[in-house]
Formats: sequence, structure tokens, C-alpha cells
Amino acid sequence: MNRMIVRWLTGLGLLLFLGAAHGFNLGQELRNATEALQKPGKSAELGGYSEEEETAIGRQIAGSLLGAAPLVKDKQLQKYVNNVGRWVASQSERPDLAWHFGVIESKDINAFAAPGGYIFVTRGLYQLLDNEAELAGVLAHEIGHVIRKHHLKILQQSKLVDLGGKMLAKQVGGDEKIHNLIGSGAEIVSRSLDKNAEFEADRIAVVLAARAGYDAFGLPEVLQEIGHSATGNSGSVALLFKTHPHPDERLTKLSDAVGSRFDGLKGLTLDNRFYRLKP
Repeated sequence: MNRMIVRWLTGLGLLLFLGAAHGFNLGQELRNATEALQKPGKSAELGGYSEEEETAIGRQIAGSLLGAAPLVKDKQLQKYVNNVGRWVASQSERPDLAWHFGVIESKDINAFAAPGGYIFVTRGLYQLLDNEAELAGVLAHEIGHVIRKHHLKILQQSKLVDLGGKMLAKQVGGDEKIHNLIGSGAEIVSRSLDKNAEFEADRIAVVLAARAGYDAFGLPEVLQEIGHSATGNSGSVALLFKTHPHPDERLTKLSDAVGSRFDGLKGLTLDNRFYRLKP
């Protein structure tokens, strides 16, 4: 078995042990904590796409994005982020999707998702993180967009996919046609989603992080840090603020939704295991 996967399973086993030691049933605690947060938004009802079609759309968008901002040249980093991301994604209702994660060369503080399980974090955001739980929270937010098909909804509203749920590109055929119809890719993934989609992805992030054995409040910690960095480094978060609600608004909405449901859970932050990216 892959050594990294063994470490992930060991971490989960430690969490289960700690839960038993503190006298609570982790499984029941999670069920109680997540029940009210599992109601899907309207975008989750968007249907008619085969997984092959969704993946083809996402692959095209991801390829265009990487053409504009390539992956950071650090194989260990990319492997680490994929291991964390796939472990978190395995806790979702789409564990068998071919998930792909990466850190891209950009000083901006942002993260992107494309249909089919393509998820990217910028170097700027990654360097803002302090531990693995925070990384898991950020990736879980983007995973939430994919499992709820938020970006497919944007494509449908833009009439880049037809109302029947089939790719227009497939009707006319050819990868070149797909490229022409979907456009630059980077523009699609950075286009502003509906605020409710962002709030929904935040709620999903807390749930998935907790299921994966992490501190459920990793994402809120990141949102607080982004809010603080905005005052002294506004240029790096300009795109984030264009495409997402302000962190303060997101934190308020998340706090209202979560309440005290996760207070009984003691997830791991895994500071020592976090891969530190060299400046």
C-alpha cells in the first residue's frame, strides 16, 4: 500500500482512538453535526450530464487554465496536495470521480474548481496556510462546487451547454470545437458564482473535513487569515473578492449554519505533516 495512504489511515485511526478516549461516539457526533448541513441547493439538481461529458468539459477548462498559470514545479508538493484532496473527496458522495488537484504558479490568493474533479490552489493561497487541516478545508470547499455542479450551472446559463444537458461541442464534434465553445477556461473558473453556491460549498467543506478526520474549522481559519491579509496586501486578493463574497460575510453565514454542532469533535490539524512550500 502507498506509504502516504498508510499515513492518512493512521491519522484517521488516531482520531477514532482520541474520540473513544474522550467518551463520545465519533460516528454519531458526525451524523448529528452534519444532518442539517446536508440539504443540497438547487444547483445539485442540475442533471442530464454523463460523467464522461462532465469530465471532458472540466479537462478542457483545466487545460486552458494551466496554459495561463502552470503547476508549481515541485513534484512532492503536487503529490501531497493530491493525497490530501483525494482523501477528502473520498468522504463525499462522488468518491469514484477521477479527482485531480494541483498548486498553480500565481501570487494571487485564490482557488478554482472545474467540472469533473479538477481543482487548483494558487501558490499565494497555499503559502498562507498553516497546517494540513486548513488545506483540507480549502480543497473541501472546491470539492463542494464539483459535487453540487455549480460551474456546470454557469455553463448552462451561458448557453455553452444545452438545456438537455448535452455538450454543444459534442453535437458539432472535435476538441477544437470544445475549446472554441468553452473559451479560455481561466475565465470560466474565475467567474463569480452565485453567493448561495459559495455559502453551500463552505458548509460542505466543514462537513467533508470533519468526515476526513480533520479539524472542521480549518476553512474558517483560512477565511479569517484572508480577511486579515486584505488590509496589507489587497492586490493579491483582488480576484478572490471579485469571485467570492467577502470572508467576513462567509464566516457569518457559516457560523449561523453550523452553530455549535461541531463543538464536540476534536479533529486533527496535522501541523507537522503539512508540506512547507519554499518561498
